[in-house]
Amino acid sequence: MNILISIAQESWEVLLQSAPFMLFGFFVAGLLKAFVGPEFISKNLGSGKTSDVFKASLLGVPIPLCSCGVIPAAAQLKQQGASKGATTSFLISTPETGVDSIAVTYALLDPVMTFFRPFAAFITAVIAGVLVDRYEKTNGTKTPSIPEPILISHDHGHECGCNDSNLSCQCSDDTEQSCSESSCGCGCGEESSSLPETFTGKLTAGMQYSFGNLLQDIGIWFLGGVILAGIFGALIPDGFIEKNLGDGFLPLLIMLAAAVPLYVCATASTPIAAALALKGLSPGAALVFLLAGPATNAASFTVVAKLLGKRSAFIYLGTIIICSLVLGVFVNWLYYSLGMSITDWVQSGAEDVHGLFYTVSALILLAFIAIPKVSALIRGKSLTGHSH
Repeated sequence: MNILISIAQESWEVLLQSAPFMLFGFFVAGLLKAFVGPEFISKNLGSGKTSDVFKASLLGVPIPLCSCGVIPAAAQLKQQGASKGATTSFLISTPETGVDSIAVTYALLDPVMTFFRPFAAFITAVIAGVLVDRYEKTNGTKTPSIPEPILISHDHGHECGCNDSNLSCQCSDDTEQSCSESSCGCGCGEESSSLPETFTGKLTAGMQYSFGNLLQDIGIWFLGGVILAGIFGALIPDGFIEKNLGDGFLPLLIMLAAAVPLYVCATASTPIAAALALKGLSPGAALVFLLAGPATNAASFTVVAKLLGKRSAFIYLGTIIICSLVLGVFVNWLYYSLGMSITDWVQSGAEDVHGLFYTVSALILLAFIAIPKVSALIRGKSLTGHSH
């Protein structure tokens, strides 16, 4: 019982510390959704030039989509003329970071990692995009069309995805909807609506998406990360990782092995990395997890291979792995150069006394996540009752 109480206390502390920054991140995400839509992105990445790789990497950095949700957006870019390199860059920089995860990184880690994490995502995306474009030019291959839908299973009970030929969403119930940027690829069973043209209408639609669909997609994963961070905080002794694994290259390899097959979004990976860092994990090893975890997982890689082609997909995966390790080594060196400890670098909020603002923010965040889930559950029970 004492262990459960300790886990709950550690998890609540992480939630308190991150909730205001999560809400701010989703507010900014709503602004991006309202005023920097997919049409703008496609328009600026469709020239087929090498500069598109840099623009795709840069534009992907603030957008809060996971490795599953970025696929339909990337398919749209590719359909509208973006090169495989630009598409690859977007596929990497988008899930590795986002405005929400940047805000939570500042809350749970430190300012250096807050800056270096999106920078590392940008560098990784650029390298991968350039390599893919170079490979395509060297081999003279053309971008193949994908006539059938890209299917992704998700927690709404549907299987759906973007049909690259017409940018529609083919759902398992034989209905067809327009593609959206939700983390599962599309809004199956939902009516598509045109974007309001007025400023107020766009802002309202953006906030409804951010604090509705997007928060529902990411929120449960984030809470899972918070609980896992609480478990690590309660059960792993301080300095355990430093004493048993050291601060060299081995922790980087271990975090890479754990991150590559794991499905974890950029926001959810942050409290996990923070909890491990408080137990002695180096910033380089934490960065490896923060980069490789959100950008790679077994489920999405098969879809990426379908979208880019097998060889380009392996360039995508290999670049993420190599860059994560190299940048991990570099960030450890950077901390050493700045005179900072790489085993005691994360800012712990344990000594902070979180006031009313943090508590209210945590309760609001929990309400945004829980209320739609409870409402859906009640509606489901109501429909079941009527069917009898």
